[in-house]
Amino acid sequence: MENKTLTIELKEKAKSEGFALAGIASIPGSSRINLRTKALERWLEKDYHGEMKWMEADRRKNIESLLIGAKSVLAVGLNYLSNENQRKTNFKFGKFSQGEDYHHVITKKLKKIGKWIETKSPDCKWKVCVDSSPLLEKAWAEESGIGWIGKHSNLINKKYGSWLSLGFMILNKELIPDIPSKPLCGQCDKCIDHCPTNAITEPFVINSELCIAYHTIENREEKIPNKIKSNLNGWIAGCDMCQDVCPWNKSVPTNQSYEVKPKEWMTNLDQEALQWNDEEWADKLKGTTLKRIKPWMWRRNIQAVIHK
Repeated sequence: MENKTLTIELKEKAKSEGFALAGIASIPGSSRINLRTKALERWLEKDYHGEMKWMEADRRKNIESLLIGAKSVLAVGLNYLSNENQRKTNFKFGKFSQGEDYHHVITKKLKKIGKWIETKSPDCKWKVCVDSSPLLEKAWAEESGIGWIGKHSNLINKKYGSWLSLGFMILNKELIPDIPSKPLCGQCDKCIDHCPTNAITEPFVINSELCIAYHTIENREEKIPNKIKSNLNGWIAGCDMCQDVCPWNKSVPTNQSYEVKPKEWMTNLDQEALQWNDEEWADKLKGTTLKRIKPWMWRRNIQAVIHK
């Protein structure tokens, strides 16, 4: 199948599967990939990744290690903003986490696209990468033209803002690449100024040890540090404060799919959750991306909000 035709149809197929955005990048990419790799190395050297040791994987710096003969990347964005996950609640959850586990949702869609590709180009090999694979996700999304990396380090798209979960498919097929995105944050520093813990130490750089999202999701210590605890403002799983003030997020269309609709227990959560046992928490968390927050951590986070 002609590469140009396959490129067009591949992106159309991605949209038909429910992705808001789809773009193509060529491997090894432009010079910006090398710049983003160097930025990652500096971030790691400063130990800003905290306990997220998987970020140190050398394979993250070499996309071709994920698929032999890799030539192109399909980057997709799933809009996770819904009418429901913007409602105020007693305890706050990052919007990305309130619906179905995005890892499973995106992987399922991409695998379906992969099977479709095989019918169009039988010799095409592909590999799906969603979050847990050692890949410079946001750099490749930027390279594919679906958005730029904002000063809060999240990918931003003109239409969908930063309310996007990302997925990737690496292919051994040469496709027609899209034009990489150009940063459009300009002089705006709202995300930096609004972070109560000053976690954005400079544009594009997050110190995880100062980040509310990191401490509520990744921190395995018995207690939340006092500086974080005093600034939780209700957040018990993630934090959207830097994104909520971003001008690009003010008029984003919502996704009506059940996939991003908040779980009912999240919208009604109150202090009674402190009495849930581990089995009850496991049942509530089934099918969500928040299973990595262990029951004892949920109790810790809730207590920290109540007794700040």
